[in-house]
Order: sequence, then C-alpha cells, then structure tokens
Amino acid sequence: MTWEPELEELQRRSAFAEAMGGPKRIADQRERGKLTIRERIDLLFDPDSFMERGKHAGTGAYDKEGNLVDFFPSAYITGVGEVDGRPVVAGGGDFTARPPSGSEGVRVNTGRAVSKSGHDERTALEMKIPLVRLIDGFGADIRGTAGIGRTYIPELRGWPLAASLMSEVPVVSMSLGAVAGLPAAQVAIAHFAIMVDGISQVFAAGPPVVERSLGQKVTKEELGGVKIHAHQSGLVDNVAKDEADAFQQVRRFLSYLPSSVYQLPPVQPSDDSIERREEALLSIVPRERNRPQNTRRMLNLILDEGSLFEIGRYFGPSQLTAFGRLDGHPVGVLAGDPMHSGGATDAASAQKLESFIDLCDTFHLPIVNFADNPGFMIGPQAEASGTLRLGARALCAMDASTIPWATVIVRKAYGVAGAAHQPYNRYVYRVAWPSGEWGSIPIEGGVQAAYRREIESAEDPKRRRGEIETELIALRSPFGALEAFNAEDIIDPRDTRKLLCKWVKMAYAKLPADLGRKTRPMRP
Repeated sequence: MTWEPELEELQRRSAFAEAMGGPKRIADQRERGKLTIRERIDLLFDPDSFMERGKHAGTGAYDKEGNLVDFFPSAYITGVGEVDGRPVVAGGGDFTARPPSGSEGVRVNTGRAVSKSGHDERTALEMKIPLVRLIDGFGADIRGTAGIGRTYIPELRGWPLAASLMSEVPVVSMSLGAVAGLPAAQVAIAHFAIMVDGISQVFAAGPPVVERSLGQKVTKEELGGVKIHAHQSGLVDNVAKDEADAFQQVRRFLSYLPSSVYQLPPVQPSDDSIERREEALLSIVPRERNRPQNTRRMLNLILDEGSLFEIGRYFGPSQLTAFGRLDGHPVGVLAGDPMHSGGATDAASAQKLESFIDLCDTFHLPIVNFADNPGFMIGPQAEASGTLRLGARALCAMDASTIPWATVIVRKAYGVAGAAHQPYNRYVYRVAWPSGEWGSIPIEGGVQAAYRREIESAEDPKRRRGEIETELIALRSPFGALEAFNAEDIIDPRDTRKLLCKWVKMAYAKLPADLGRKTRPMRP
C-alpha cells in the first residue's frame, strides 16, 4: 500500500487551481487587455523559480458521497521566487476567481479558509526579502455585509506590519487594474509604485460611489488614471506602457537595492572604465544663462553606461530622482532639471526629494547630487501649495540622513533651496564645475529689490539697473569662492566620472558600520 491515491488527488486539485476562474473568465480578463495572475508571476520571476504557497486553498464542491466534483481556487496567489537569482516574495489577486454559489445536488464547503493576503507580508518581514504586490481588484464589497447579516467596525490590524516592512525590506506595489478601497491604500504603502497606462486606475472609491455621494459623473480614467496619480498626486512613481514593461521596471528597481536593510546594495561587475572622459561634458552647460542643459544626457555621460533608472519623472519634474551605478556601485542620483521651472523647488519636487532621500537612507545607497537650483518657486500658487513647509521637510530629511553624500554643483545654487544640496552636519564630498554660480539670491532679481529707490530715482532707471547688475555680475565668478575655500574644488567636467568612481569606493567602505534598521521608520 502506498500514498499514490492521495498524491493523484493532490495533482487533480493542482489542475483545478491552475485553471483559475476557468476559460470564460480568463478570456474576459484578456479582453480587458490584462494578463492573468499566473502570467504576471511568470513575468516577474526568473524561469521555474516560483514556489507557490497555499496553492490548494479554496472552496471545494462535493457530491453526496463526499467526492470532490469541482474546486474554486482562492482568489489570491502568493509564493517565493527569484529575481536575478535573489529571493523575492510576491502576492496578488486573481481577478478571474469568484466564490461559487453552489448548485442542486452539490455540497459546497463554505468553511472560511485562513487569509492568504497577509502571508506574503509576514514572509517578507521574517525572511528579510523584498515584497512585490500584484494589485488588481477592490476592497470592500457591500454584498459581504448582506452575507454576514451585520456591519462591522473597520480595523487595520495589519498596519504595524506594513510600517515594519517599509523600514526593513524593499516593497513594490503594482497597480494592474481598477483598484479601490484597501488595495488602493496598499498602492501607496511602497517604496516603488507603478501603474500601466490604459489598464490601471486607483481611487478611494469608484465612479458609482462618487456619483452617488457627490453627484459627479466621472470615468475610471478621469478619477484615478495615470495622469492623475503619476503627474499630479504623486501616488505612483512610474508609468509602464504595458504589463511586460511594468515587470521589467520592477526587476530593474530591485536590482539596485539590497534584499533588506541588513545587507549592502548589490555591487555588479562593470566594464565601463572609470577613466572614461566625455568631451561633450565640456559644453553640456550652455554659456547663455537662459538656456537649460539636457540633464538626463549629462547624467548618462557620467554614470555607468545604461545604468540610469529614473523614478517619478512626471511628479515634481524640476527635481530629477533616479538610481544609477558608478563602477558597478548602486547610488541614488539627484539633479535639478532646468527644463522645468528653471529647476526651482516647488511643493511637489520638495515632497519627491524628501521621499527619495528617505528611500536611499533606508537602504544604504550613497547619494550623488548634481545641484542646479535657482531657489524656491515663487508666486501666490507656490505659497498656497506649501512650498516653504515642504521644502523645510526635505531639508530635515537631508540632515537626518546618514548615508555618504557627494555634491557636484553643476550650475545654480541660490538661496535656501540652493543651499539644500547636501547635509551640513557631517562630511560631504563637494566639487563644482566652472559653470557654477551661487549666492543668496540671483543678481538680476536681487538688484531690483535691494536698489529699488536708487533705480527709481535715476534719470534712466533701466540703464541704472543695468549698470548695477553689470558691477555685481563681475563678482559672480566662482573663483572668488575657490580662493576662500568656500568652494572646495572646481573641476574639469570631463573628470567628474573618475572622481565620483573613486569617491563611491570610499563610500561603500564606510557603509558596513551603518547597516541595520534606522531608528526613524521609513514613511510611504
């Protein structure tokens, strides 16, 4: 006697589970332009590396003799696989699965199974490995209230676990459909959140609830599409053109981070010479002060070839945030982008800066800041949006960070926002380019404010203002700051890569003393 009958039964149940909601519902999912949960898992993990947990959880239907005649798998799949050879846990909803209603002559097992949705979070925290949420579905369903015959007090018993996860392991949230309720909140509780253009929408409550409550008729896309959350709210960081692109971005995001805060970021072999000198850097910053440089091209000329991975491009676009590598070492990259508002810090870019600094500090990524900032955004809208308050929060995040930091002053550094290019409570490696200019306020605007009476009383106010500006502009040369050791070094831009590659090796040599969870928790 062997246990073959039981193993055959297990295989039969596995076939039921792998069929998900059945051919009709799978076809409906694909008609919406979406993949099934199992296809998504295949895109995320290295081939044949996924080990599913709770595959046979679900609802069984039995005949009068107690034989299984049908099986309805759990609407949530979880397990551990490998991404680039490193373990990662993932969990996601199966939108094709629905609870059965049963039929005449068939007994349906209605016993409530243990929830699988929290299993992946506990696994990630205990095993110290990244978590990827594959989110496709809604939270509360009013039919549940009818089913239990009463209402209930909502609770967030899993919230402490979510907070711990954010402080110890990388967390990724992927919005892969229309997402509302608690799953929508889970999109926000992540270090990296991504939506797929055309199929992803995220909202606290969907269009029917909005129409009933507010009398406003909106589509899902108008309420919570990528234009809302990637460009305006900042709820998500990146947008993918399709699901394959989304999973490729997630795999790339994870490649820069350690599996947990108890490890160093993974250093990769690099065949890009640290001696590479790009002649284009000599003229990348135009001499004409009103012409912006191409910041992304500049970064690609300095970082390891092909290593720039931008995060949050459309939200707060005057501040560029990205991952990159220097001689194979992962680093966080900051850069002012003068293509947007001249590079000035507004409310959105300040929020983005604070969040990115926290992310790098949590996972021990040294930061390189390519500073170009004319100051805080000015005007009534900037004041009303809380630019100064949020800018101050970014400054506090900067000074609270403990990771190694390097600053390259590429162009402008004016006022409080311009000063916010590095922490000042510890050593920072700082250099400047010959194109650098700095001060408490740009000369052109400052002259009008400081010399207003003298200008207005002159016979030719416009000419007098120009004369004063010319006198002060002569003092703008960076060499005065160099003589005073206010600027430590002015370098040939073509040497930037070599100097930063030498710095990053020293930075990583310091990191082992800083490993572990920060006393300040990471916030979403």
